[in-house]
Amino acid sequence: MLKVPDYKFWFIVGSQALYGEDDLKAVEKDAKEIVASLNESGSLPYPVDFKEVAIDAETITSAMKEANFNDEVAGVITWMHTFSPAKNWIRGTKLLQKPLLHLATQFRQDIPWDTIDMDYMNLNQSAHGDREYGFINARLRKNNKVVYGYWRDQEVQTEIADWMNVAVGYNESFKIKVARFGDNMRNVAVTEGDKIEAQIQLGWTVDYFGIGDLVEEMSHVTEEEIDKEYADLESRYDLVVGDNDPKFFEDHVRYQLQEKIAMERFFERGGYSAFTTNFEDLWGIKQLPGLAVQLLNREGYGFAGEGDWKTAALDRLLKIVSHNTDTGFMEDYTLDLRHGHEVILGSHMLEVDPTLASSKPRVEVHPLGIGDREDPARLVFDGQVGDGIDVTISDFGDEYRLIGYEVDAKMAEAPAPHLPVARQLWTPKMGQKSGSTQWIENGGGHHTVFSTKVTMQQIEDLTKMFELKFINIK
Repeated sequence: MLKVPDYKFWFIVGSQALYGEDDLKAVEKDAKEIVASLNESGSLPYPVDFKEVAIDAETITSAMKEANFNDEVAGVITWMHTFSPAKNWIRGTKLLQKPLLHLATQFRQDIPWDTIDMDYMNLNQSAHGDREYGFINARLRKNNKVVYGYWRDQEVQTEIADWMNVAVGYNESFKIKVARFGDNMRNVAVTEGDKIEAQIQLGWTVDYFGIGDLVEEMSHVTEEEIDKEYADLESRYDLVVGDNDPKFFEDHVRYQLQEKIAMERFFERGGYSAFTTNFEDLWGIKQLPGLAVQLLNREGYGFAGEGDWKTAALDRLLKIVSHNTDTGFMEDYTLDLRHGHEVILGSHMLEVDPTLASSKPRVEVHPLGIGDREDPARLVFDGQVGDGIDVTISDFGDEYRLIGYEVDAKMAEAPAPHLPVARQLWTPKMGQKSGSTQWIENGGGHHTVFSTKVTMQQIEDLTKMFELKFINIK
């Protein structure tokens, strides 16, 4: 399984020296209580460390510089307990290169009418301080996240948690390396893209390898290694021989496992976390990787077919945000246009991500009417049900554009005994006609990343961090 580092987030509370030492001690005490409570809540995916009470520009600037160069820090959370003059934050905020969340909260939830006095007002003026601080972030066009509400509320903690996952994804995006086995599918437009701009804006490194590099790696895989993978496969899934000869079935499954072992070894050695294949470029191998791709998806690798490196990298990025849960490469395939039954059937030739499975996957071997190679093994299953998103990334020459919509993920109305691939169905929440029309008009491609774990709010937060144009179809 691909691992994400043990990140943490710094908590910096804003104040000023005007209120005296006793008030500053109270600010620090309250801030530490908030941090401790957040960490103990069990709601956050990463820990929060109290950094300091910041009362002047020098302290703030130093902290932001330090955050930039501390690889363990994924982002900074700020809170204005009292009133913090926003000019103090300008230099440090401009220098900060990590994601920023402004927690607009108050230490006490209510107003203590029986005891409130001006001392209390001066100390607990987050309503005042948050607006001063919010102005300067808006003036600096910081695109930071604002979470508003009482810090103990579950809704607030969930918003912080969702943002944390996005912030970690942002940091990890600059480590994503895509290995391309072969080039793009010939004559296809949407899979093309500017790799240099993608590395500048999104951090993605994209490297080409000939299919012969995979063939060479496969030659070093041992039968003992394949035996171990086969036993693991039997323990996890149902192996359905079907009409195949048992030896034929096993040989073709084992070949996919050989491909999987070889690719994983290749990726580990080169530091790759996403990859592509192309059915038009299969020199020297017997089968298009199918089961092999799906097993690597299960381990957290991003993927897209036909050399589509942009979607492969996006897939890896959203797998990080979702903790590799209910998220994977998808393709719009065919439609039900009957009134009251409108649905999009998403799938791919072989490589639907098993993290999307709602039923126990079956290992099956069937012919593939494309690529002119042997019958490949693949996992067959039904997809998710519930709220989800479907997003794509396109290169328009002068900009990258992320396009997406929210969907209702659905179960099929009937079995498909002659369709030997995994299937995911959905209907755009704004309606299939409206959603699909807007998708087409905005240039959304047919390769997407589908998720019932990642939210559209997280996608919006992510695109703000990257300063990436986002079209949220509604």
